[in-house]
Amino acid sequence: MALTGLDRQRNIQIVLIVSALALIVKAAQLQLFDDSFKRRADATTIEKLTVYPPRGLVFDRNGKLIVNNEATYDLMVTYNQVDFKNMDVDKFCKIVGIAAGDFTQNLTKDWKSGKFSRSVPFVFLKKLSIETYARLQESLYEFPGFFVQVRNIRGYPYHTGAHVLGYINEVDPRDIERGKGMYESGDYIGAAGLESEYESYLRGEKGTTSLLKDNLGRIVGKYKGGQFDSAAVAGHDLISSIDIDLQSYGEYLMQNKTGSVVAIDPKTGQILAMISGPTYDPNLLTMTQNRGQVFSALLTDPLKPFFDRTVMAKYPPGSIFKTLVTLTGLQEGTLNPDRGQSCNGGYFYAGRLYKCHHHAGVGDAVDALAYSCNTYYFTEFRNLVDKFGFSNPHKGLDIFAKYCQEFGLGTELGIDYPNESSGNIPNSAYYDKIYPRNLGSWHSPTIMSVGIGQGEIQLTTLQMANLAACIANKGYWYPPHLAKQFRDGTPIPHKFYEKHQVSIETRYFDLVQEGMAECVNRGTARIAQVPGIQVCGKTGTSQNPHGDDHSVFFAFAPKENPKIAIAVYVENAGWGASYAAPIAGLMIEKFLHDSITTDRLPVQERMVKANLIDKFLKNKAEAKIKAAAPAPKRDSLPDPKEVPSDVPEGATTTEVFQPRGTGKGRK
Repeated sequence: MALTGLDRQRNIQIVLIVSALALIVKAAQLQLFDDSFKRRADATTIEKLTVYPPRGLVFDRNGKLIVNNEATYDLMVTYNQVDFKNMDVDKFCKIVGIAAGDFTQNLTKDWKSGKFSRSVPFVFLKKLSIETYARLQESLYEFPGFFVQVRNIRGYPYHTGAHVLGYINEVDPRDIERGKGMYESGDYIGAAGLESEYESYLRGEKGTTSLLKDNLGRIVGKYKGGQFDSAAVAGHDLISSIDIDLQSYGEYLMQNKTGSVVAIDPKTGQILAMISGPTYDPNLLTMTQNRGQVFSALLTDPLKPFFDRTVMAKYPPGSIFKTLVTLTGLQEGTLNPDRGQSCNGGYFYAGRLYKCHHHAGVGDAVDALAYSCNTYYFTEFRNLVDKFGFSNPHKGLDIFAKYCQEFGLGTELGIDYPNESSGNIPNSAYYDKIYPRNLGSWHSPTIMSVGIGQGEIQLTTLQMANLAACIANKGYWYPPHLAKQFRDGTPIPHKFYEKHQVSIETRYFDLVQEGMAECVNRGTARIAQVPGIQVCGKTGTSQNPHGDDHSVFFAFAPKENPKIAIAVYVENAGWGASYAAPIAGLMIEKFLHDSITTDRLPVQERMVKANLIDKFLKNKAEAKIKAAAPAPKRDSLPDPKEVPSDVPEGATTTEVFQPRGTGKGRK
């Protein structure tokens, strides 16, 4: 049936109404519900930039600025916005001072790695000079996709403390993933030392700013007057516990040596100096264009400057450990403080002579510490282990290990610093694994080298310094830490205020302190004497199976109201009195007197000029040869050759000591 004119008119009206409704719905969708077109327009006309906050500054304990911020200009690029067809590459390269080949290389990234994106800005060129930045600003509109990001990089005014202070890195995909939105490509993150440990405090909070662009991509001002901008919040300024002058002086003394130094304020646990040698100038790792080459050179250096010997190296402590044997023996009643010990050049057992240095017999426990008599401490350690009988060394050794743990040995101390090692304090279970035949396969003679700080015992230099602090405090210690406070009052972690008390009576610390004082006054550590200050110290010579022995010393001063406890470990340096003791003595004098007396300057000069690097490299090469050889069958007794003395073999009593009496008992 043919449509009438009226029907055709009605159909046309319906089509027009439906079309109009469709257009209204689409317009509503575009304007009210779908903001994709708005965002696309904004992306064309608005440039959103991240505003990076200045990282928190770091000061030493006396208010000296030791880590600062320096403004730098990074040239950023968004790959998808680069106009490769119309861009004058030659002009661009001339302005920024690079070759055409560098232009292509800097834009070429591994897009599949996930670290870079064509739509996300990344660094094209780091650290533009102020002159280059000024020239580029005049022509930046000609180079769409490129913009300058103002950043802050670290600077180190004192050129010291590289390990302690650490450095920052550009984030990698793992950092971004762990940060859960906190970081994005191109951000910096603390990667070592205090920068890493206090990253959440130092980094601050990023802000944003929106800039309006014209049709040529030129910045013409802030979008809506900065209505949608957010300000960056600076990081917290940290006051560290480090005394930068003491740190610098210690590094000066430790130059051309391998080893470590840790100095602590015993009353608080605050670390005064923390030195690992060899070290490097921290300014070498600021975010400069040649940083990668410098980093690679340090990483492949055979001296391993990145290896932090203060907390990562595990050493036999040598004779400084005799102080702990004394304290434990006194507390357990196995050591009579008035009992003397004859010493005819060593300790005889099972037809072997375990050497001691040449000295007169010791009259009591104070003499034993002053003279560092191996024979005395072999005897007393065996007495302690055999407290419950020769056939039951397990119980005696485990009691000793328990006391060691109370002093923080064999466990992490919890320092606010990465990569801390726990060291090793062997107990009965440990030796049952070494001697698995049956429970009666080891006895006190098997492990008696532990009594002089040898054998399987291993400590970090940090633990040695903390042991000295505990002895200085007569039985308590606070966890060592590097943060003193934040300038805005933000508290440091509460655990650093927790007091750790050991279960040894105070009166026994009095005796050990006296022995350490006499060790400095007339014994093996006279080189550590400081004019006008009573230093209490103990030398150690740590056996090194791969070459020259290690020089060890720990101390505190003054004897009354101690203000510094220190441990020094110099690898391949021989006797404790050769290098470790004089370095510690000089640092104590520097800290307490702020200068070195004229009479002590020759000692300082000898320490500074001593170069032990060749010894270290020689011993390292010999160690590789020995490691390739078949391991010798383990004996049930310590090797007499592995028992070092604290003084040169062959030295007479009068050459080394000023004897303290007749050896018939304490006066």
